[in-house]
Amino acid sequence: MNDPQPNQQKPVPKGSFAAGREVRLPPGANRPISVFINGIEQREGVDYEIDNDTVVFDRDILKEEVGFGRWLAMFLGLFGTYREHETVDVQFTRNGRVELASDLPVSGAMPDAPLS
Repeated sequence: MNDPQPNQQKPVPKGSFAAGREVRLPPGANRPISVFINGIEQREGVDYEIDNDTVVFDRDILKEEVGFGRWLAMFLGLFGTYREHETVDVQFTRNGRVELASDLPVSGAMPDAPLS
């Protein structure tokens, strides 16, 4: 199996970029909080930490680079895209209700900086 070990950055494949390691929680988000990357639940203390209102991952989240030519081809339906593109979803409680925030923006690129 070629999957990286926890806390080990996987290489950035061609056509993708390291978007960052941080995702801001929605205003009013309270525990319990569950974090998902591409629908797979992540483990707090292993895959991420929560620092105030920010989820801090142990590795960069990868996003697809879509230039104008690729975007146009997809828009015209000529072909799809199969590059690495990770989405972050967060399930949380707000005002006593369970909510889900999907495809949250990623920021804070920190190359070679492990979680402390």
